[in-house]
Amino acid sequence: MSEAKTIKRMTAEEFYAWQLEQDQNYELVDGIPVLPAKAMTGASRRHDIITVNILLLLGNQLRGKPCRPHTDDMTVKNPAGNIRRPDVIVDCRGGPDRSMETGEPRVLVEVLSPSTMAFDRFRKVEEYKTNDGVRVVLLVASESAEVIVWRRGGEGVWRSEIVEGRDATIALPEIGCDLALAEVYEDTGLVGPAAPAAG
Repeated sequence: MSEAKTIKRMTAEEFYAWQLEQDQNYELVDGIPVLPAKAMTGASRRHDIITVNILLLLGNQLRGKPCRPHTDDMTVKNPAGNIRRPDVIVDCRGGPDRSMETGEPRVLVEVLSPSTMAFDRFRKVEEYKTNDGVRVVLLVASESAEVIVWRRGGEGVWRSEIVEGRDATIALPEIGCDLALAEVYEDTGLVGPAAPAAG
């Protein structure tokens, strides 16, 4: 396998052709293929359980609808040319069966690990905001029952809110879904604070 650090700067097309010959999934950053941070540090069992829970929840709700959830085998290409692999992508346009790139990545999910939290919360989110197809970015904590929800408003202004506690639910009208935190964190051992009562 070719080592990424010896590769010249690539276009997106060159990257996708190169990626087909690799045995690990890479991202393209400033024209250079790099391993995602989670691939270098390793995802924990809890990280994986949360990711699978979200995929199952979204998959069940989106069955028969035009939007589909995908794993990090699929990519998001941002306007500056960087190609990223969120943990979960909801694509609402699709594309050729053999393509690795999403057509309209409307909702992106990053499950935060202690080692990647700062990077995911800042640099990656700012990149995702530049993609016109993206409407929502969910940053899902793996150490507590807490999700930071970044949402694009009607005039393109992004706003964030924190949803916490296993009794809370995140409404995703952008794709016609809801995510109950009790189900997102099922089998993780995380209890977390209860959501405040509506009043």
